[in-house]
Amino acid sequence: MSEPFEPLLRSYDERRRSELVAAYMAVEHAAEPVPEARFAALREPASRRTVEAMLNLSGRTLVRAGRTEWTSGYQDDVAAELARDPACVPPAGDRAVLTLVLIHSVAIPRSTGLLPDDTWLSPHPTPLEELRRRSQLAIGELESALRRLRLAGLVAQVRADGRSDNGDAGGFVPGPQFHRLTPAARRRLQEELILAAGPDSPLAATIRARRRSRERVRQAEREATRQAARSAGGGAREVEAHVAPEVVVQGETS
Repeated sequence: MSEPFEPLLRSYDERRRSELVAAYMAVEHAAEPVPEARFAALREPASRRTVEAMLNLSGRTLVRAGRTEWTSGYQDDVAAELARDPACVPPAGDRAVLTLVLIHSVAIPRSTGLLPDDTWLSPHPTPLEELRRRSQLAIGELESALRRLRLAGLVAQVRADGRSDNGDAGGFVPGPQFHRLTPAARRRLQEELILAAGPDSPLAATIRARRRSRERVRQAEREATRQAARSAGGGAREVEAHVAPEVVVQGETS
């Protein structure tokens, strides 16, 4: 297991290597965030940086979940690339159902002060009847979407008292995968939820304006990069025009 990480672990003794690999395995594969008290490599900043470097090798990053718990998630640029791949995107019906759960379990409680701004886990389940009433999916399609979302860890079914339950229950809440969102991903999701729940609100207008401004900046940066590439290419072609004949002549005479 430690072979891919050998360059990162070479300077550690066997005990420290085992601690680092154990922490890596825990944050990558545990269904829920793991407490740093259980893993020595998560308690110290220097060791956490090594775990972070191990995760970076596969496009992952260390994510803090709560004050003393940790998990892992995709780096923001990797997540953006995956989001452009249709094979990595849930079907439209699944996304619609997930949006309803987020609105009723997170957005509405947050708007009334029942949830803090920077959390996507909620003790306020969305009842199945609410999903049936709000969704345009047939009952069978809705239940299939919920089943897929549960298997993916994107929603969890809970009883009315908020405890997890796999049978008929109080409703659905965001699943453990939401622990794996980076701070930037949480901010983007918050914006998307505002745009979905209140597209005509002043806050939604502010978000759209801010995004247009960022896009103009990105376009200007891309254009500057293209201009620089064209300038560099022109210089290279000028050099090539002088060098190429000499190369040919040398080839003929060699």
